[in-house]
Amino acid sequence: MDGFINKLRSLDAYPKINDDFYSRTLSGGVITLVSSVVMLLLFISELRLYLHTATETKLVVDTSRGETLRINFDVTFPALPCSILSLDAMDISGEQHLDVKHDIIKKRLDAHGNVIESRQDGIGAPKIEKPLQRHGGRLEHNETYCGSCYGAETSDEECCNSCEDVREAYRKKGWGMSNPDLIDQCKREGFLQRIKDEEGEGCNIYGFLEVNKVAGNFHFAPGKSFHQSGVHVHDLQVFQKDSFNISHKINRLTFGDYFPGVVNPLDGVLWTHQTPSGMYQYFIKVVPTVYTDVSGHTIQSNQFSVTEHFMSAEQAHFQALPGVFFFYDLSPIKVTFTEGHISFLHFLTNVCAIVGGVFTVSGILDSFIYHGHRAIKKKMEIGKFS
Repeated sequence: MDGFINKLRSLDAYPKINDDFYSRTLSGGVITLVSSVVMLLLFISELRLYLHTATETKLVVDTSRGETLRINFDVTFPALPCSILSLDAMDISGEQHLDVKHDIIKKRLDAHGNVIESRQDGIGAPKIEKPLQRHGGRLEHNETYCGSCYGAETSDEECCNSCEDVREAYRKKGWGMSNPDLIDQCKREGFLQRIKDEEGEGCNIYGFLEVNKVAGNFHFAPGKSFHQSGVHVHDLQVFQKDSFNISHKINRLTFGDYFPGVVNPLDGVLWTHQTPSGMYQYFIKVVPTVYTDVSGHTIQSNQFSVTEHFMSAEQAHFQALPGVFFFYDLSPIKVTFTEGHISFLHFLTNVCAIVGGVFTVSGILDSFIYHGHRAIKKKMEIGKFS
């Protein structure tokens, strides 16, 4: 047993020195104090890295198919009334959403940007008690009202009981409405008078669109849209105006849900209209993004970059449609962000490296100073140091 203990003792890599052989110096004490402070600071820094989450970023090819893209928007038009503002969306697959009304809210604004309370339709011109029937006569007592579509009906049974119904029928036919006062429903509801009453007002429109995950565009423009000879046009004659002020402020525009660290470059962007008419265009490159937090919860979203361009009526070779257009395309590369903690073994390894590294460097520095001081002192004693 004693032999085994002696063999084990011979393997000691840390032989002990008797206290009588230790020589403590002032420089050694200073180096020990400084190295201890450095160790403590490095340890605190490493501890903070261990306690905080680290985000790993990867780029992969986007192989997803058949998904939809959610576009959240909040745009203010300080000089464009809500009654003439419409929203359209279309993509390269041929799908179109014209004059979108679902999932969006419009707020009327006064000249100072304050919200005006909404009012009921029909306020404006005096109401006609007996509206015009489709067959040409006036509505009589106990008779069901069926208004004329003025040639735009698709069947004999179709009725247009409001100005909006007539405008929608005209839109489906690809017709423009030149004079709403010639339409009994529009005259009865005071359509033109309502537009005149809202002159000088603004509009805040916000909500979301759910579109196919392919390249496309959506735009805010005055008038109802329709297709005429294969061209997308808006019915602007009905408003009897020569120009439209498309000044706008983008309060918020996102492609998908929020995730930590996302930067939306168009949030808070303001553009002021300076020419009589024109088309403001934003060209957007959407980058699919997946964010996974430390608990494993995954958020499917998107980031985007943007460039912008304004085309005035004078620059265009054709009659430029006044409005704000957002053209978006999707990147084939997906970005993934993954949150995670540094492993405890990695933290322990770094701590050991800090302690060992500082201890070794301070030992080398102390040895250099000690032996250098002894060499100089010895030369001074024999008179060879000058």
